[in-house]
Parts: sequence; C-alpha cells; structure tokens
Amino acid sequence: MTRKIFLLPVTVLLLLALAGCGGIRYSEVLPGARNFHPKRIGAFPADVGTYAEARGVIDQIIAGVLIDTKWFTDVVAADAISRQMQSSEELRKVFLDYTSKLQAVSYSDPELCQKLGEMIKVDAFLLTNVDYWNYTVEKGDKVAKVAMGVKMIDAASGRVMWIAGHHEVEDYILIKPSLTDVAKTLVKRMIKEMPH
Repeated sequence: MTRKIFLLPVTVLLLLALAGCGGIRYSEVLPGARNFHPKRIGAFPADVGTYAEARGVIDQIIAGVLIDTKWFTDVVAADAISRQMQSSEELRKVFLDYTSKLQAVSYSDPELCQKLGEMIKVDAFLLTNVDYWNYTVEKGDKVAKVAMGVKMIDAASGRVMWIAGHHEVEDYILIKPSLTDVAKTLVKRMIKEMPH
C-alpha cells in the first residue's frame, strides 16, 4: 500500500514533466487574444543586435512560416516593409517613435500603432529580436544555438496580444548544422503558439 501511495505522485509528476516537453520556454497570450483574428499581418525587420549574419535570414524564415500556416489572407514580409520605410520618411519616423517608446518604457502607443497599421495596411504586426545566433559550447558539447523573442501587436488598439521567447539548440561533433535550419525549427515551434 505504501508503495502505491509513493508511485502515484511520482507517476503524475513524470507525466506532467513529459507533457511540458516540446513547448516553448515562454509564451504569454494576453486576455482577449483568443478572440483576435487578424486577416493581414506584417513582420517588421528583426532586431538582430550583434548577430549581423542573421539579418534578412530570420525575416525570410518568419515570412515563410507565416505564409505556410495559411492563417492570414496576406503576410507583409519584412523586406516589403523595409522598402516602404526607405521610401517614406513618415513611416520610418512613426516606426522609430513607436519602437523607442516600447523599448524604453514598455509602452505600446495606441496612436502610433494605429498609424503603423494604416501605413502598412495590416491588422497586426510582429516585432522580433534575435537574442542568440551562434555556435558555442554548452556543458562540454558543441552546439548550434538560435534564440529569439517575438511580440504580436494589434495594430488598431496597440495592445500586445502575444509575447514569446524560446531557443533552439542542436548539438554536433564534426559537421556544424546550419544556423538557418536551426532558426527554421525555432520559428515553426514558436509560431504554433501564436494566437490567430
């Protein structure tokens, strides 16, 4: 009888631990996001920080994964938004003002957000940052590691509807895996968690 009492909680904990595997490190869907169904989504160029080799690559991956989901009638990719910002000083200024406020004081300005949505003609947009894009050694193993964070924002209200962060690690011995392939796996895993 004592053994059964001991095995039951251990079994439950093991099942819960296994159920947790396969998810992403952090994903928060804000209240009301389950009822938010944007038809057009835009993906702003990712902030790659010091990982210049990720510039453009991560943007193409995100656009490709969003298109493959078939959740949206239109996906405005980062390269299209970049071209718009190059030709429109106003769009560039609105974007910089919006992201500056968001980074400095964690405030998603509804007025600026609405302008962004109108200017790029989307219902929602993604802001992505690359936190890691490199080969390294972890616990004595050589690994390819990509990490990123994503925010999905309702363009009409400025509400941040979804925030996620995750990393993907692939170990290797002789042949380095492509960081692009590791990033594709990461983006697919993260986008599955996104409300749509």
